[in-house]
Amino acid sequence: MSDDTEAVADQLVVISDRLADLALARLRIASESVRAGETPDPALAAEEKRITRARRAVEKAAQLLGGPSLTSASGSASIDGP
Repeated sequence: MSDDTEAVADQLVVISDRLADLALARLRIASESVRAGETPDPALAAEEKRITRARRAVEKAAQLLGGPSLTSASGSASIDGP
């Protein structure tokens, strides 16, 4: 693998981690509203799902460029899982 593709794969892992943080933030907001007795915002749930789909796509791209060693670097066991 070339240094260029490895560098891009590394950047994709960082992006994937950032997307995971964003999705978790949306889930925290939704859970806080449920704890407060409110109904969670459906737009917020849809946004979390969209962010999670994007994260999975980015993880897959990183794995394709960088090989299986990058999958463990991002903390994910498998990108093809549920």
